[in-house]
Amino acid sequence: MREVLDELLGWWRAGEPVGMATVVRTWRSSPRPAGATMLVGPDGTAVGSVSGGCVEGAVYELAREVVAAGAPVVQRYGVSDDDAFAVGLTCGGIIELLVEPVSRASFPELDRVAAAIRRRDPVAVVSVVEGPAGRLGRRLVVWPDSVDGTLGSPRLDAAATDDARGLLAAGRTDTLHYGPDGERRGEGLTLFVASYAPPARMLVFGAIDFAASVARMGGFLGYHVTVCDARPVFATSKRFPGADDVVVDWPHRYLQGEIDAGRVDGRTVVCVLTHDPKFDVPVLQVALTHDFAYIGAMGSRRTHDDRMARLREAGVAEAELARLSSPIGLDLGARTPEETAVSIAAEIIAGRWGGGGARLTTTAGRIHHG
Repeated sequence: MREVLDELLGWWRAGEPVGMATVVRTWRSSPRPAGATMLVGPDGTAVGSVSGGCVEGAVYELAREVVAAGAPVVQRYGVSDDDAFAVGLTCGGIIELLVEPVSRASFPELDRVAAAIRRRDPVAVVSVVEGPAGRLGRRLVVWPDSVDGTLGSPRLDAAATDDARGLLAAGRTDTLHYGPDGERRGEGLTLFVASYAPPARMLVFGAIDFAASVARMGGFLGYHVTVCDARPVFATSKRFPGADDVVVDWPHRYLQGEIDAGRVDGRTVVCVLTHDPKFDVPVLQVALTHDFAYIGAMGSRRTHDDRMARLREAGVAEAELARLSSPIGLDLGARTPEETAVSIAAEIIAGRWGGGGARLTTTAGRIHHG
C-alpha cells in the first residue's frame, strides 16, 4: 500500500470507493512479494501492480466487480496445466490476492494508517483472508501502543495484536494461523499482516570514496543510510549526498549509542570501510556482539588477516568472528567504487534471501529462495 498511498488516500478522502487488490500469499517464483498492491479507482484508473503484468487484466475486472458488490473476495492465480498463457502467471508462480472495496465506511482507520506511514511510525494492518463466513476482510490496525478495529472476537484480537507486534518489530509481512476464536494451536482462520515498519538501516563506517557509492546503493535498496566517521573534514553531507545522515563521531561510540537507544535492530546492515585498525577493530567488537542482518568489513587479504588477529586479541569469540563478511562483498571482479558497491549489495541480498551468488545459468531448481 505504501507505493499507492497518495492515490488511495485521495479517493478515500473524496468519499469514492476504490477496489484494492493485495498479494497475501505467494508460492514458487511469484513476480511480486506479499504486500504488493494494485488499485482500481472510481474513474477506472489502475495504479500499482500485483504480478508485474501477468494477471493485472483479470484483477482489474475483479476489483470492479468487488466494488460493485461491496464485499471482499480472495482469488488465487497460477499457471494452468492446460493453458499456461490463460489467466495465470507464465513465470510459474502462484499468488493469492485479497481483493476488497475500500471506502471511508470499510476502512475508517486509513487516515491514521497513512499518517503513520508518512511519519515512518511503525503500524501493521491485519486482515482476515481465510475463515468463517462473515469474517473475510475484517481488519485490525496495530500500533506499538494501541489498536483499532476488530477481527470479530476479543480473544482473537488479543492474539493477533501480540503476534502482529512481533512481526512489526522485525519488519516482516506474513500470514498467521489460528482457530476461529484465536486459538494458537487451532486452524481454519488465516490473517494477513502487512507491516509498515521504518526502513531498515544501513550503517556505513568510513567516509572514503567507496562509502559514497555504497550509500547510494543502500538508498536504492530502500535502506535508511548513515555514514559515520570521526574525521569532520571527510564526513560531510556534500561528500555523501546519497546518505540520509552523515555523523561525525568515533564509529564504535556511535554504534553503541544507537544500540543503547534502540534505533537499530535485526534488519540493520553494517559496512565497515575504514580498513584502519584504530577505527574498524573497536566498531567490529561492538557490532559482532549484536544480532545484525549483515556485518562486512573492507580490506585486502593482508588487512583481513591482521584485523582477525587483532579481534581475537581483543577477545572476540570464534563464533562471532564467523559472522563477519571479510573481505566484504561477492567475487564479481569489482574494481571501481560503484562496482564494489554492487558487490557489497549482492552479498547483502544473498544473505537476506539465502542465495548462493552463483550464475543462474549454472544452477537448477527454484530461482527465488525462502
